[in-house]
Amino acid sequence: MKTLLLLTLWLCMCSGAVMAQTAPTPDPLLTDWAKLARYAAANKGLPAPTANAPRVVLLGNSITDSWPSADPQFFAGKPYEFIGRGISGQTSPQMLVRFRQDVLELKPKVVAILAGTNDVAENTGPYTPHATMNNIMSMVELAQANGIRVVLCSILPAYDFWWRKGLNPAPKIVALNAMIKAYAREKKLVYLDYHSAMADERMGLKLAYGEDGVHPNLAGYRVMEPLLQQAVADALIRK
Repeated sequence: MKTLLLLTLWLCMCSGAVMAQTAPTPDPLLTDWAKLARYAAANKGLPAPTANAPRVVLLGNSITDSWPSADPQFFAGKPYEFIGRGISGQTSPQMLVRFRQDVLELKPKVVAILAGTNDVAENTGPYTPHATMNNIMSMVELAQANGIRVVLCSILPAYDFWWRKGLNPAPKIVALNAMIKAYAREKKLVYLDYHSAMADERMGLKLAYGEDGVHPNLAGYRVMEPLLQQAVADALIRK
């Protein structure tokens, strides 16, 4: 019995030594949850803003992420220097974590915040409208504390999410947009309503503006672009 006990203790000690010497492989989803590395190099290489084209950072998810490649001419630098800082799949808490790096440190005149689609899709956990609005409000407060004008964008319509079906997002998006609009009115911010211009009779994305029901195609972005241009102009003249 004594021999068995000593053998057990020896095996435990050996096992602990092996585990101590073997470092676990870092999980990138945990080590860079907000994907701060995505734009780190681009941010570092970005020149200082110029006076002739006010810098505007577009913060968002895949809808913003795909925009520069879908219509590069729109990001050519006139009349505004649009800087795309969208990351596919991101939710509002992830955007909040990278807000200082991907917005404040770029010293824009305006930030256009498009957040909430993936919150509704529950990409990083259960959807709570109050929590999403808290994240959006925190981003607004950070921007205003640094003298940056804010454009709050409505979430684009979606009847269903192809990667997470059955969540019935259409009415949730309408309700969240109403909250964003009310907050924008309360704080005297520009509210950019993409939803009304792009929704079909089911409160989904019109097929002509995006074949997968969530992401705009070029025609969809061409609807969004003049709305964004006007919203930025309005933000720049607000006191």
